[in-house]
Amino acid sequence: MFELDRITAGYERRKPVVREVSLRLAPGESVGLLGPSGCGKSTLARVAALLHRPDTGRVTVDGETVRGWRHRAPRSQRTAIGVVFQQPRLAADPRLTLRDLIAEPLRATGRRAEAAERTAPLAETVGLTPELLRRRPHEVSDGQLQRACLARALVLEPRWLVCDEMTAMLDASTTAALVAAVEEYRRTTGAGLLAVGHDRVLLERWCDRTADWAELTAA
Repeated sequence: MFELDRITAGYERRKPVVREVSLRLAPGESVGLLGPSGCGKSTLARVAALLHRPDTGRVTVDGETVRGWRHRAPRSQRTAIGVVFQQPRLAADPRLTLRDLIAEPLRATGRRAEAAERTAPLAETVGLTPELLRRRPHEVSDGQLQRACLARALVLEPRWLVCDEMTAMLDASTTAALVAAVEEYRRTTGAGLLAVGHDRVLLERWCDRTADWAELTAA
């Protein structure tokens, strides 16, 4: 189980942008978090990805309460969660080729030897050719770079995925391809998914259920 319990979160010297929000995700379940731009749902997504410490509240991953955030989180919890952000160019090191970008989490966790074995099939799954893998971020489109970022999120075989507006900047065909890649991964692994967005039609077609931000924060 993945639980966000009464989360309040914000940024230094500002009022909280998330207040007393709770959300629960079961293994294998896909939940859409629907809300307008600027409402705070991306902050909640960063809390869920263990990238932002909440002011109050509790995050539980696979039955264990999270005690640390970012690099202070236990490796077992960090690697249990894969995350894809809205803007791939802000999330990608411009010095790396797409092949090295995908393999980045393997190097960071001491699994460099698995890079060749893991990178090629993942690249194929998300629709990247061997030629594209040799390019750097400035040499590919936003859609191609987001495909690489999705592959990077999957390379450690996480049990939970957080997709924060993953398709907001993409065309319809790339959106369909990335959603299909996520669903194929979930079908084969049983991973749970939190998909954050403002497109009700997409989330309701993609997810088992959709949580409306307005309803989560009404109380």
